[in-house]
Amino acid sequence: MTARDQEEYTALRSTIRERGTTRVWIFVVGMAAWAAVLVATVALAAPPAGMLIPLVVLASTFEAVFGLHVGVERIGRYIQVFYEEEGTPGWETVAMTFGRPAGGVRTDALFSVPFGLAGAMNIVPGLLVGPTREELVFLAGAHALFLLRLVAARAGAGRQRAIDLERFRNMKREMSGR
Repeated sequence: MTARDQEEYTALRSTIRERGTTRVWIFVVGMAAWAAVLVATVALAAPPAGMLIPLVVLASTFEAVFGLHVGVERIGRYIQVFYEEEGTPGWETVAMTFGRPAGGVRTDALFSVPFGLAGAMNIVPGLLVGPTREELVFLAGAHALFLLRLVAARAGAGRQRAIDLERFRNMKREMSGR
């Protein structure tokens, strides 16, 4: 490995560490912000459509967490293809090969369950003030779209490693063929 390669590798591993930590903090701070906005919206007796304000905070927090997660995974696949596959397997290759052992604990890097619960709880104050049919359709639709986004993002994230791995392998082949 050249000095330049070592510098890039070190920077990429550092980026993974920093973004992984940032993802957790964004989740914690975002959920606290969502709860504060939700309480404020309820305290101000906002109309049912007012429940969209905390929903936007919740959705924005999720998108930040999701973006960081996908970026970290992509950097990991880059490291795997360009630094590990031709030499001794490192962390990225070993971790991907190891996978999730049967009976092992599951983690959720996207915090899908807490986001889903928060999304479901977010609609409740809007339902308690007796919304009109139109308000109910609009409010329920917005929340359903958020929950659908969670499901789609989680499913997409589950496929992303293999997609990125194959893409980087193709890119490496194309670059070495020049």
